[in-house]
Amino acid sequence: MKDDEKHIIRRILNGETALYEYFLDTYGQQVFSLIVRIVSNQEDAEELTQDVFLKAFQHLESFKGSSSFSTWIYSIAYNTAISSARKKKFDTFAMDDTLLANISDAQVDEALNEEGEEQIAKLKRAVEQLDSEERALISLFYYEEKTMHEVALISGLTESNAKVKLHRIRKKIYVLMKQETV
Repeated sequence: MKDDEKHIIRRILNGETALYEYFLDTYGQQVFSLIVRIVSNQEDAEELTQDVFLKAFQHLESFKGSSSFSTWIYSIAYNTAISSARKKKFDTFAMDDTLLANISDAQVDEALNEEGEEQIAKLKRAVEQLDSEERALISLFYYEEKTMHEVALISGLTESNAKVKLHRIRKKIYVLMKQETV
């Protein structure tokens, strides 16, 4: 973690609470972006983002610095957004494991690496059909460009489990995109 962030946290914990604005300014938009991709609703995401920063402030003394502050706040955001999405129980598309097993990685890579407005629109619609946890993992790894280690820390998964889930999600997106053209 950045030494200046450790210093700011110490000062906040010693009573200089106005310094917390640094974390809002530095991470607010990133946290909001992650949450809105998980819950798919801007108003809910705005409210949840406020909740995340309030929780982080209230539990700042529990931050030990073993990971970066950004990983810690992302973890709070991830859990808050997933919890909210589960309460709303979005209808999601379930998929048979055998169907996914019969799809080669080359097929998936070829389809997902295609560029063009129509392909990007299909990809976006496919991602919207994923459940909240799947959208969160895709968001963290591809949109937020977190490392697999960071994705695992944020989501509470092991690195190998996160890799397997991302691999399955990519195949699921491929199927959803292909079904749209049928």
